[in-house]
Amino acid sequence: MSDPRKRTPEQLLAEMTIEEKVGQLSLYSADVTWGGDPVNPVLAFDAPEKRLDDIRAGRVTGIFNAHGEAQLRPLQRVAVEESRLGIPLIFGADVIHGFRTAFPVPLAEAASFDPPLAERVAEAVAGEAAAAGIHWTFAPGADLCRDARWGRAVESAGEDPLLAALLAAARVRGFQGGDLRDPRRVMATVKHFAAYGAAEAGLDYNQAEVSATTLADAYLPPYRAGIDAGAGAVMTAFNTVDGVPASASRALLTGLLRERWGFSGFTVSDFNSDRETIVHGLAEGPREAARCCFLAGLDMCMHSGLYAQELPGLVARGDVAETLLDAAVLRVLRAKEALGLFDDPYRGFGVPPPLRGLARETARRCPVLVKNEDGVLPLRPGRRVALIGPFAREHAHLNGAWAVFADNRESVNLEQGFANDPGLAALVVEPGSAIEAPITGGIEAAEAAVQTADVILLALGEGQHMSGESRSRVDPSMPEAQLALARAMRRTGKPIVTLLRIGRPLVIRELLALSDALLVTWFLGSETGHAVADLVLGRAVPVGRLPMSFPRHVGQLPLYYARPGTGRPAVPRGGLFTARYIDAEPGPLLPFGLGLGYGRAEYGTVRVSQERLDWDGSIEATCSIAEIAGAAIEEVAQLYIHDVAARRVRPVRELKGFVRLVIPPYGRAEARFVIDRAMLAFDDGEGRMLAEPGAFEIWIAPHAEAGEPARFTLAPAVEARR
Repeated sequence: MSDPRKRTPEQLLAEMTIEEKVGQLSLYSADVTWGGDPVNPVLAFDAPEKRLDDIRAGRVTGIFNAHGEAQLRPLQRVAVEESRLGIPLIFGADVIHGFRTAFPVPLAEAASFDPPLAERVAEAVAGEAAAAGIHWTFAPGADLCRDARWGRAVESAGEDPLLAALLAAARVRGFQGGDLRDPRRVMATVKHFAAYGAAEAGLDYNQAEVSATTLADAYLPPYRAGIDAGAGAVMTAFNTVDGVPASASRALLTGLLRERWGFSGFTVSDFNSDRETIVHGLAEGPREAARCCFLAGLDMCMHSGLYAQELPGLVARGDVAETLLDAAVLRVLRAKEALGLFDDPYRGFGVPPPLRGLARETARRCPVLVKNEDGVLPLRPGRRVALIGPFAREHAHLNGAWAVFADNRESVNLEQGFANDPGLAALVVEPGSAIEAPITGGIEAAEAAVQTADVILLALGEGQHMSGESRSRVDPSMPEAQLALARAMRRTGKPIVTLLRIGRPLVIRELLALSDALLVTWFLGSETGHAVADLVLGRAVPVGRLPMSFPRHVGQLPLYYARPGTGRPAVPRGGLFTARYIDAEPGPLLPFGLGLGYGRAEYGTVRVSQERLDWDGSIEATCSIAEIAGAAIEEVAQLYIHDVAARRVRPVRELKGFVRLVIPPYGRAEARFVIDRAMLAFDDGEGRMLAEPGAFEIWIAPHAEAGEPARFTLAPAVEARR
């Protein structure tokens, strides 16, 4: 055995056989069966001794879906003490929104509009995962989502490229920190590259049919932000882009990622996506699939065994140059070196930090209040509460999709959050219905339970199984059984506060009308019950904002605010031959950026410091915001800009910034934004950012459908130099 601590990656590479090189590009799951059959036809780890033999022979670069010292140390010992070169394994995991402690799902975290909070969460989660021996997380997801039918909306940051980009960068910084050798940090993976969230009709794994302009304007910026923040790896998507599977797209993996963006880390397929190029119809068989993917720029196979099966032969026949193989292997070895694995292959094992406090803080900042008639929230002390609904006391649907290592049973449910609270005079709990079906006698039991209550807390929404990967819904509406329960509760005449647990926007037109107040709580994780009780009882105030538009009807999907301008826009009172439906109002039911507090914000007129923006100059836009209801608020003032005339039709509004203002009762604060030419630039279709002189509209508003614009003009460069 060689001691890798005494050799650089380049020196190790010089000693490696072709098979050992390919081994560094071959990643496998500790759990290798899918439906009872081995997924990997080459290295089916169906017995522990076979697994160790493959590691001993240098045929494995790393393992995922295993954790903890008891599992990982024996595997690492074989790699570093019994393999010929002693190259350590890298241990990966889907640490998406927590490890043992579940934090709010990514879409919920996006609703916080708080990138610094997202960075703190990622740092904390990294520490918890690293203590279990994890070196590498398959996060953050940087997929933009504008179609609520797509199940993986729950893993996205929503519909806006700026918000998604800020969050992707924050999460990468949080996971990785300033030095990957820090045993409390993990390497981040930007995924799923590219345009996975643009799956046609919201159908998971479907093609992404997007124009070059839309790809550049909307879908690529979040990936780019994560890469610019230093992410060590990029994971490819399952879908095709421009007719080519992402795992075999040279245009994406080499032309864009490496040549244009300068990415120097390694690329990895999503689970088996490299081999699935055969099913796509790109490759006739495994050999062609391996050749296409590798020459496109895919460095590592996740669990398919494709490279292990085919790359040695491709190199031997001259179909793949060994220099290209060497370059890919070096990228992987340098990542292991950056993580400090050559110096300490057993890094990280230890006692995880306590995270429940941060989990509760985060869970309080993600829910979005979208309705609060007559100030029903927060509840006054001494109220008698009936907690009704399928999510009132269950434990199976708290954490949300991809909380792989967290146990729902250890999370705080709603009943536990409200039980014995000194702010309540009484609490009664009834499910009333199941998630997707009625319960015999359930509504009658709920009606009886609310008779002595002052207010009904109605806990409704999606089950954990209803959002996530391969959980597309053709009609993302409320289950009828739950609506029937809501109608029955409305007939009691009691005030209704709906607590809506979801992983995506739903069609909630009727439910919104039935509710006096509606709090979108998402899947909040380990501290669900405590956080929701804090908000409902006024110990905390809602500060979340919607990261996706909520449709009036499923037929509006995909739906997003930053739509390109049309030559026949809808007008307020309708009008034939305009961009409208004849059977529905235009626009969303609930717009992007909407979020109420327990006070009320009143926005003044938007002012610009000057109406002309010089080419190399800047101007300031301001808006005075007053609290007029007598309750402190934390307002998220949002800056939107519209390029009035450009060589490519621009969105009717684009989010360009936001600022958080804490305003005391009846107080006032000023939102300020600095605008320069870079803020106005867009991709010209050739990868260059371009700003064009001319008129611009600007809004400072509480959401994407509000406010009156001010205007300014960007002066031409030559005029600015006079």
